[in-house]
Formats: sequence, C-alpha cells, structure tokens
Amino acid sequence: MLRPIRLAACALLAAVTLGLSACATTPLVRTDYDPTADFVQYRTWGFYQPVAMEQAGYSSWISDRVREDIRREMEARGYRYAAEGADLLVNFQGVIEDKTAVWQIPRSEVEWFYSYRHRSYIAVPIWYDETQVSHYRQGTLTVDLVDGKRNRMVWTGSANAPLTPGGKPEQRLAGIDRTVAAIFAKFPHRAGN
Repeated sequence: MLRPIRLAACALLAAVTLGLSACATTPLVRTDYDPTADFVQYRTWGFYQPVAMEQAGYSSWISDRVREDIRREMEARGYRYAAEGADLLVNFQGVIEDKTAVWQIPRSEVEWFYSYRHRSYIAVPIWYDETQVSHYRQGTLTVDLVDGKRNRMVWTGSANAPLTPGGKPEQRLAGIDRTVAAIFAKFPHRAGN
C-alpha cells in the first residue's frame, strides 16, 4: 500500500520538474503600446542615444548581439535604418535579478495504528503540503520603440526567463537571438502599414 503512494508522489514530482524546466527554455513575453500612436507613419528606424544597456559608456558582446538581432527584425518588417532623424528609435535594456520561487506539493503518508478492539493494524492516511523553495537568476530584456519626433514610447516588449548557469558562448548567443525574436514576434506592425 505504501509503495503505490510513494510512486504516485514521485511521478507527480517528476511531472512538476519537467513542467518547470520546459517553461525555463521559453521566455515569457509581454508587450504594451500607446493606443494613440499612428504606426502607419513610421518608415525608418534608428537606435536611441544612448541605448539604456550601454549607459556606462561602452558596449558589450551582449549589446552588440542585441543590436544585430534588432536590426534583422526591423528590416524584416520593412523599416529602413537611419542614423539620424528616424521615425522610430529603438532602446533596449537587460536586467538580471535573483529570484525565489516557493510552491507546495501535496504529500501523503500512511501511519499504522494497532487496534486493540479489532486486534489488528489499521492504516490511516495523512495528507499534508510540503513546501519547496528554489533560488534562481532571472534575466529580462526590454525593447522600447520611441516616436522620434515626440520622444515618446509607442511600443514596448519584454521577455524574461530563468537563466541557466554556464553554457557555451554559442548557446548564450542563440538564447539572445531567440529572446529578441520572441519579443518581435509580438510586434504586429510593418513599415507604412
């Protein structure tokens, strides 16, 4: 009797673990936009100066890769790059935070009691919740599109996901590529449309 309950509990734990690891590979993307913005008027784009990720005065391999990915995404939507006087200015920022996740998993055990009246042992199930705690690092990349004439944000997209420690540089670059693509997949506009 005890063995099937423990097997069920282990199966539940495995399912939860697989579910969490599947979520960790796909970033959670959120977007918002200015409902008064007329996206039809935008045909050119450039980078906001200074880009938030480079406010320290220098670029990094991460900011360079984000720039390349943004260039690819904007051009795929028909926008032309303009170093000055662009209709849309693109700003981006990356943040890494330490996070804690707390959840409860239902558990059960069987306690055996001897019944003097029946002269046998009686199994009594005991149900309780076991608290699980996980500490992890979460990365968030935010991309803002700013109306160049009004200096007003008209669209924003952010993606966040738990960071996996280590990994090869190629894997980290591929992760940046996937994150930028996931953000722009939620950008519904094209140049002049």
